[in-house]
Amino acid sequence: MTKDIAINGDSAIALAWKQINPDVCAAYPITPQTIMVEKFAEYVANGEVSTEFVCVESEHSALTLCTTSSSAGARTFTATASQGLAYMWEMMPIAAAMRVPLIMAVANRAVSGPIDIHNDHGDVMSARDCGWVSLFAENVQEAYDISIMAPRIAEHHDVQLPTLVNIDGFILTHAIERITPLDTDVIKKFVGEFKPLYPLLDVKHPISHNLLDGPPFYFPHKYQSVLGMNNALKVTKEVFAEFEKISGRRYNLVEEYKCEDADCIAIVLGSSFGTMKEAIDQLRGEGKKVGVAMPRLFRPWPIAELAKLMKGKKTVIVMDKHLSIGAYGPMFPEVVAAALENESMPKMYNYIYGLGGVDTMVSDFVSVFKDTESGKAKRVNYLGVKE
Repeated sequence: MTKDIAINGDSAIALAWKQINPDVCAAYPITPQTIMVEKFAEYVANGEVSTEFVCVESEHSALTLCTTSSSAGARTFTATASQGLAYMWEMMPIAAAMRVPLIMAVANRAVSGPIDIHNDHGDVMSARDCGWVSLFAENVQEAYDISIMAPRIAEHHDVQLPTLVNIDGFILTHAIERITPLDTDVIKKFVGEFKPLYPLLDVKHPISHNLLDGPPFYFPHKYQSVLGMNNALKVTKEVFAEFEKISGRRYNLVEEYKCEDADCIAIVLGSSFGTMKEAIDQLRGEGKKVGVAMPRLFRPWPIAELAKLMKGKKTVIVMDKHLSIGAYGPMFPEVVAAALENESMPKMYNYIYGLGGVDTMVSDFVSVFKDTESGKAKRVNYLGVKE
């Protein structure tokens, strides 16, 4: 390993990209992703990578170019946030259906309107059903590590699906933290060479991609993506285990903190996992048997791991940083569905929090546990909003 460095989340992802040295990167800058592509563009301009960097005229063009590039047989990366991801949306299910294993970092940011540039999970949740593998980072070290593991997962021949690396906007993208990077030679050996399946430029074996499907073929082809997603569960576990051998850092499909003996647990995504740990420590100091967990892998949804986590629990609190207006938070019904795998159900509560980047403090998370314990909590709650 190299020496520890101080770096922000965007630059950490750009560093991982530099060490991997992809064939193609096409991107359009948008806050808070801009540093990521600017830094990587510097590496390209300085000749530190051999990547073909294309500064396109829009995010839609970026994903279109990346989809065709990956389809042609090039290891391809891109990045975006918020409205940029919204502008890409037309191409997202197409990329998944074409089974192109491109990598996209998403600096998670609220989706307009009203206009807001701060963090929540509105962008990635709006794209959750597009057929992409989706991973979440808690901190800058994890953003770097996941960026290294993502191509191994996406490019595995049993998966072959585009993959999202989610990093909370500003909270992680612009926060400078200490990380321990890996040697470039170690990363290159770990990631390996890109071995595309059925690339368009393999002229000895001509094929066509993304043709018109009639009803008899559309559904079976969609189901192939389901099989790829199912395979991603096993492949991700294997990649996590291999990464631990070269880094000493362990990753799980669902990360747990003091959940084993807990009666009440919370489930969160992203950087809130770290804040919630402090709330857990405070409550543990008061004798409360509480814990917190984070699905590292959001797609495919780790049903078995979550069911095991919730087995025997009295209360489960699902913290959603996005709102499906007219229903629940997007993660809540999926957690409930996972709990149905067990013989008995815990009490389930949904908290919507942090929309548009509103600060959620340790004291706020402490209050969530106390409200559910006292009976003040409703099925769906809006933390910090007067109802």
